[in-house]
Amino acid sequence: MNSPTPTRTAAIDESRLMNRLALRLMPLLGVLYLVAYIDRSNVGFAKLQMLGSLGLSEVAYGLGASLFFIGYLIFEIPSNVMLHKYGAPRWIARIMLTWGIVTILLAFTKNATMFYVLRFLLGASEAGLYPGVIYYLTLWFPARHRVRMLGYFTLGSSIGNMVGAPICGYLLDKGGFLDLQGWQLVFIVTGLPSVLLTAVVLFCLPASPLKATFLSDPEKKWLADRLESERAEARKSEAGGSHLLSVLTEPRVIGMALYYMMLSISVYGVSYWLPTLVKGFGVTNTTNGMLNILPWLAATIVLAWLPAKLRAGNRTMGAMLAAALLGVMFFLGSVFLPTNTLRFAALCLGAPCMYLLLPCFWTLPPKFLTGARAAAGIAAINSLGNVGGFVAQNLVPWVRQASGSVKAPMLIPAACLTVFAIVTFILMRRNRTGGALSLQGAGEMKTRA
Repeated sequence: MNSPTPTRTAAIDESRLMNRLALRLMPLLGVLYLVAYIDRSNVGFAKLQMLGSLGLSEVAYGLGASLFFIGYLIFEIPSNVMLHKYGAPRWIARIMLTWGIVTILLAFTKNATMFYVLRFLLGASEAGLYPGVIYYLTLWFPARHRVRMLGYFTLGSSIGNMVGAPICGYLLDKGGFLDLQGWQLVFIVTGLPSVLLTAVVLFCLPASPLKATFLSDPEKKWLADRLESERAEARKSEAGGSHLLSVLTEPRVIGMALYYMMLSISVYGVSYWLPTLVKGFGVTNTTNGMLNILPWLAATIVLAWLPAKLRAGNRTMGAMLAAALLGVMFFLGSVFLPTNTLRFAALCLGAPCMYLLLPCFWTLPPKFLTGARAAAGIAAINSLGNVGGFVAQNLVPWVRQASGSVKAPMLIPAACLTVFAIVTFILMRRNRTGGALSLQGAGEMKTRA
């Protein structure tokens, strides 16, 4: 390929360049998130045997599982700042190695205290991966392409749940290998891939476009100019002081975190409780795992198809509103429909509604955050929002215990998505007066709430 001179940046084929970048970056990033979600879903399956093995109640186990999110919260922002400082390859490789080791150690849990400590350490180890990748994508892709890229990345989570479910279900029924119980095999087998991927990340993930050997000099210049012009626009809407930590008190950041928390409670509540819900159908662990494929398969199909049709702006917001409202309807159906078949079908349709919201949501923070403030701000939104995971994994067993119904916890995602839909509708109306003003208004509205 004959490269044009650096001054002829207009000759760059934007669509072709974005597709090349997607093909080079997104498969590896998607695999990382796939492995992360297998490691997150394993605790829902391991619970089916660990309760008896460790002598824990549903509520006590839910507390231990949820401590992951406390470690995540404390270390998320420092981790993302370190990623900004040291670069994605080295820091993400560190994340992969430490969380894989801790996951394997969970297989040798002897009591509740050890379970609580290791779950906290797992959250601390994994902190920074998701917001780090979101920030990393802002270094490569202009804003109008990020919904599609985030959709590809989020595919990793739905495929992770889809792949992890049958693996975990099968392993639960294969206890006895090397004198290990099924739940121990679940943690060992799901922890090994992240350890093995450490070297792949370190040597195959490029740090930035300027260091990418697969880009020509004109392509690097075009990309740098385009991204810098967008950052300049975003800097105009930055609020608060210039100090890095000032982003933590910015109303829009806090508002986005509370907004995201509604989605986080929904996603983690469903993924944590779904194996228990399906077990109530009276099926074996292996069959449970196979049935758990279906909701995440539906989510994978939607994520592979729909985000590419969207662009930042009201079209994205409209998709968010529709997905949230449909999610409310389906999760209500999963509680009140008359048969197990219909209730499970409603869950299969509710899962893709939740997962479509994830890539759409993460197009919003880069509209008003840039540079190191973007790294810290995105981490703050993700870590505070992921407190929803802590809430979900404690609230779900509490609702189960209080109601006496294994179905009742699915009212939680229905309620949270109702709030999410209301806020999305307000943002859509404010967006007509300008993106930066709408986000600031959302932050002020949420913090007042």
